[in-house]
Amino acid sequence: MNLIFFDQNRQNLLPLAYTRPIAEFRCGILTLAEKWSKRVEEAKVSYLTEDYLAEKYPAQYEELNYYVNGSILANDKLVEATKALNEGELLVDAVTNKVLVFCSGDQLGYENFSPSEAQKVLFLEPYLSIENIWDIFSKNREAIEEDFQLITEGRISQALDETCTHIGNRLFIEEGAKVQAAILNSKSGPIYIGKNAEVMEGSVVRGGLAMCEGAMLKLATKIYGPTTVGPHSKVGGEVNNSVIFGYSNKGHDGFLGNSVLGEWCNLGADTNVSNLKNNYAEIKLWNFEKMGFKPTGLQFCGLMMGDHSKSGINTMFNTATVVGVSANIYGGGFPRNFIPSYAWGGSEKWMVFRFEKAMEVAEKVMERRSVKLDEVEKGILKHVFEETAKQRNF
Repeated sequence: MNLIFFDQNRQNLLPLAYTRPIAEFRCGILTLAEKWSKRVEEAKVSYLTEDYLAEKYPAQYEELNYYVNGSILANDKLVEATKALNEGELLVDAVTNKVLVFCSGDQLGYENFSPSEAQKVLFLEPYLSIENIWDIFSKNREAIEEDFQLITEGRISQALDETCTHIGNRLFIEEGAKVQAAILNSKSGPIYIGKNAEVMEGSVVRGGLAMCEGAMLKLATKIYGPTTVGPHSKVGGEVNNSVIFGYSNKGHDGFLGNSVLGEWCNLGADTNVSNLKNNYAEIKLWNFEKMGFKPTGLQFCGLMMGDHSKSGINTMFNTATVVGVSANIYGGGFPRNFIPSYAWGGSEKWMVFRFEKAMEVAEKVMERRSVKLDEVEKGILKHVFEETAKQRNF
């Protein structure tokens, strides 16, 4: 099956959608695209997205294409209904009329994607979707549960080292992973430790926890799941109900809760994130479509940080802070709770992080993980710099 994931409702999912299609978001163990490809035999995956992202994430067409809403988290019922579609049929949510999947031989584009004349097939079963940026952590518990069952069914875990204590029976350790002198409790949620991941001594984990390939919990880390540590990310200190997409570090003491970090982020030592207002009031979060603060219905919400952003040591983030792409935050006091892309500064003063300097930093950071910052990636980051210029009204 040729799966082409299309973006909808993208403005609600910035700043993370500035640098990737929505189906490349991680929630649970897998990305949204991987949740489909793991369930579909010989799946081919591509994307319909913004023009500036299309060179890195191009659409690939065949005689028959399944256009999949990129914000949907696949489950077995959804995949079954998708496979049953005939050409020209449109799978829609029976309650909201939301487009889920469109089966067509046509080569549709991102701008003119309009399957409204298709024959509708109603989908009545429950499913998860990412409609707002906070859904990534709010729905992470359910996503970890579903991914854990999908990935581990019928497989045998590596044995847990005898120096560890495990409470519960939902632990899976992939090949090459290292876990020593740790306390793991999987009664409240499954614990998945991916290939070549490492849990260092003294760490205490309460599931759910998803550690992807090459991820690391540093010495004496405390995890109050449901938390996802994406590929090649390092975590220390105290973390609760947070999602780290990949290649990002929170390597030291400090608290991170009800938060989402993109890729290539770094939180300096003793960075702390508030996830609850002092008056326990409902959280309002910056929304890029509204260009203002939007009620979330949540009582807990921490930090939403776009790719390549950094914080200096002892940074204190207000409850429900949104940080764009390639921002650099440092200094004493609490910075503002919306920090635009390519901002440089802190609570006292802000200036523009010049694009050339930002690329020098990105190149060095990625080089440490043996990843090259190529011209395609630079083009994406340049577009974000230009698109967000109006937000930097310091």
